[in-house]
Amino acid sequence: MRTSELLRSSVLSALVAIAIFGAVGQALAFDDKVFDDKTGVKPQSSPWAVFQFGFSAYKNGHKDQAVEAYKYAAENGQIGATWKLARMYAEGDGVQRDDYAAFKFFSEIVDQDVEPGSPEESYVSDALVALGDYLRKGIPGSPVTENEVAAQEYYMRAAANYRNPNAQFEMGQMFLKGEGGVKASVKQAGRWFQLAAEKGHAGAQATLGNLLFQSGKIVRGLAMMTAALERASPADQPWIRGMQEEAFAAAGEADRRTAISLADDILTKGGGEAGGDGGGDQ
Repeated sequence: MRTSELLRSSVLSALVAIAIFGAVGQALAFDDKVFDDKTGVKPQSSPWAVFQFGFSAYKNGHKDQAVEAYKYAAENGQIGATWKLARMYAEGDGVQRDDYAAFKFFSEIVDQDVEPGSPEESYVSDALVALGDYLRKGIPGSPVTENEVAAQEYYMRAAANYRNPNAQFEMGQMFLKGEGGVKASVKQAGRWFQLAAEKGHAGAQATLGNLLFQSGKIVRGLAMMTAALERASPADQPWIRGMQEEAFAAAGEADRRTAISLADDILTKGGGEAGGDGGGDQ
């Protein structure tokens, strides 16, 4: 029950694109200065320029060149290049999938001294969540074994320091189930779900809605689940739909109609309208 990796990757890739380019053509203008088709990255090239070239090569389908460029830029201090490599290995995008290689690249990122609010915080925030995901289940055939306590620590860093909605959702799940070394607490879970829901996290909106529904706030809870289903990614729609349909079947006809109307209002307003309850009455 988590937001898909594809959604997270696509959002961050867009941020990278904005940060790097006004237009892709800017990178193409200096390709011959930093990269040679036969010898690869030219010696003494600027790491930033090579990173830009790597991004341009990636967008144009030359992922083998992109990997080489990213490796050079990463080895010379470009955190964004390290993040791109981590994502490519995690998803088998242009390279053979290797979760342990991705884990090591993500680890390099979180070891950097990046302050909240800096331009590079999105890389660290995402890397923390990725490491939490890996440690929650472990990586077969690697030294990375299941460690829910360590996973919780990474999620907490991303949730508290960087306000990452995916991490806030995972913290909510851990408090809801009493996992990762934390004591089960519906109240604490609701608070974390509330924070993620306010940022538009569909999974958090749906789960918080279910908590509200179970606590007797039938209309508000059902409305939140219904709105979340409309916003959810394809990967999250099945479990949210199951949750919403079960609640819908248990609700009375009048409550259903009111909830549908309220869900339309929530969707029209756009944000993660959560009603402010946050499970606090549990």
